[in-house]
Amino acid sequence: MHKSEFFRKLESILELEPGAIQPQTRLDGLEAWDSLSVITFIAMADRDYGVSVPPKSIVECQTAEDLADLVAANKAG
Repeated sequence: MHKSEFFRKLESILELEPGAIQPQTRLDGLEAWDSLSVITFIAMADRDYGVSVPPKSIVECQTAEDLADLVAANKAG
């Protein structure tokens, strides 16, 4: 998984401008990061990466990179 591609997909589901999401972007600082976005993120992870991401694990993520690492960890096993 290329993280830059992952961040572009995250920008898309959050309806943000290209380049708005960087690895250290804090999720709690994004107005668009809400419960609907979490559901959309879960669907994106399943559709695009073939992984089932536990909602409890998403809540523990603080940055965009944490989300990318979560998807990568679930993809690996």
